[in-house]
Amino acid sequence: MTKIHGPLEDSARKTTGEALQGSVVDLIDLSLMAKQCHWNVIGRSFRSVHLQLDELVDVARKHTDQLAERAVAIGVTPDGRSVKVAADTRISQPDPGYLQDDKVIAAVTDALSGVVSRFRERISTTEESDPVSQDMLIEAAEDLEQQHWMFEAMR
Repeated sequence: MTKIHGPLEDSARKTTGEALQGSVVDLIDLSLMAKQCHWNVIGRSFRSVHLQLDELVDVARKHTDQLAERAVAIGVTPDGRSVKVAADTRISQPDPGYLQDDKVIAAVTDALSGVVSRFRERISTTEESDPVSQDMLIEAAEDLEQQHWMFEAMR
């Protein structure tokens, strides 16, 4: 079986791989949480929240793919299986059924706050181990912080 080794030394690969894997889990679950809210949001701000949730899903999915492919490029196999995401997620899940728009805004804002915080930690962690991955994490964090602002402004 062919194995991809990538350009990093073992310790740098381990540090960076953990940062990328954590990011992939965060982004997959963020996109799933946002879609669940998107399908079930109700209330006076339905349309704007509904549309903003789709933007968030697009951002999360874009960066999930980029960061997972970066992991492969450095010789780490990303794990985006539902069982792995469910086991490792740190995002609180919405209740089943219809969700009032103000509760969706609060839940998504809180979820984004946690994800952004973890991304900032990963940015620091990868500064020496892999500046290329760090740049990708910075780009993702920028988009996530913008989404956080958009949801926080709706509170």
